[in-house]
Amino acid sequence: MQSKNKAAIGFIFITLLLDITGLGIIIPILPKLIEELIHGNISQAASYGGWLTFAYAFMQFICSPLIGNLSDKYGRRPVLLFSLLGFGIDYIFLALAPTIGWLFVGRIIAGITGASFTTATAYIADISAPEDRAKNFGMVGAAFGLGFIIGPVIGGFLGEYGSRVPFVASAILTFINLIYGYFILPESLPKERRRQFEWRRANPVGAFKHLKKYPEVAALSISFFLVYMAGQSVQSVWSFFGIEKFHWSPKMIGLSLGTVGLLVGLVQGVLIRWINPILGNVKSIYFGFGLYALGLILFSLATQGWMMFVFLIPYCLGGISGPALQSIITGHVPGNEQGELQGTLTSLISATSIISPVIMTNLFAFFSSKETVVYFPGAPFFLGALLMIAAGLIAYKILQKEAA
Repeated sequence: MQSKNKAAIGFIFITLLLDITGLGIIIPILPKLIEELIHGNISQAASYGGWLTFAYAFMQFICSPLIGNLSDKYGRRPVLLFSLLGFGIDYIFLALAPTIGWLFVGRIIAGITGASFTTATAYIADISAPEDRAKNFGMVGAAFGLGFIIGPVIGGFLGEYGSRVPFVASAILTFINLIYGYFILPESLPKERRRQFEWRRANPVGAFKHLKKYPEVAALSISFFLVYMAGQSVQSVWSFFGIEKFHWSPKMIGLSLGTVGLLVGLVQGVLIRWINPILGNVKSIYFGFGLYALGLILFSLATQGWMMFVFLIPYCLGGISGPALQSIITGHVPGNEQGELQGTLTSLISATSIISPVIMTNLFAFFSSKETVVYFPGAPFFLGALLMIAAGLIAYKILQKEAA
């Protein structure tokens, strides 16, 4: 059984790696494509970038509980394959888009079907013993990290040949992933462990209400929400910040994101398997949140491009907190509700992707515009640090109360 579970972790790791590589390919070139379609400058493109993220995240917010509940009913495998099909269609829309409106259509389709994270984490929970959950969730993070090494670097180089080329590459990679998953990926949820589908629980409101059954999960979900709110400061404005502050090219943005991916992969795939058993989940959360906050403050104050690479070290070390927090939350919920739980958590992530990018990109646009009174393009990172500190304080209060 243990051998089969290790093989299944490998399958889901490869599936996520290919998925995230496809996503990472488009990141360095998206600002340039938006600029071309709106015939504007980088500050205006940042604002449109925030609204594109909003469109994707809003649809994912609505649909993630539905997808999670469907995976509890029909299994993880078919839902994951459906998600990959949606992403492939999205990339085709992005590659062929004649106007900015078509970018929104593609992002909406991807948001409806975008269940790879939800289903993958439910898959991991299905096959993990309690003592292995944190390090197995770390493998999900490692797949994200490696995907962001390979993807942005490829995207940065392909972007030199045209703003549409990376999107074609992402579509091809996603359909390869779909074929791989269809023939290789096994099902993790046997029929006897599945439950009936209920519409009243297959929506964000119903899913959040259901969390009341588990008070500790509901409380820690607030901290989870704030962590992702803070993390969106990096995801939303990294490319725009690098262009504005350091005049980075698409290739340089790709290399910087590749460095992020390398560090995340090392932390989540290697370090966490060693450090989590030593610190335990609770201390991993405290140390991780502190390192995240430190990294974000340093990003906001950077004056040279090389500093961003150095400051990535404490920021990425903060990644020891995520799998630990998710392990604690997952441990409070029975196996036949893991899809629903992960769908709810993905809805929370999506809610941050609705709210935070609009705030962060417009905050960047305000503090980087020619009309601003105070020039401080690092303002989104500083706000992210404050949110991360708040998340740490809430987690400390809940975990200390639970321990008592």
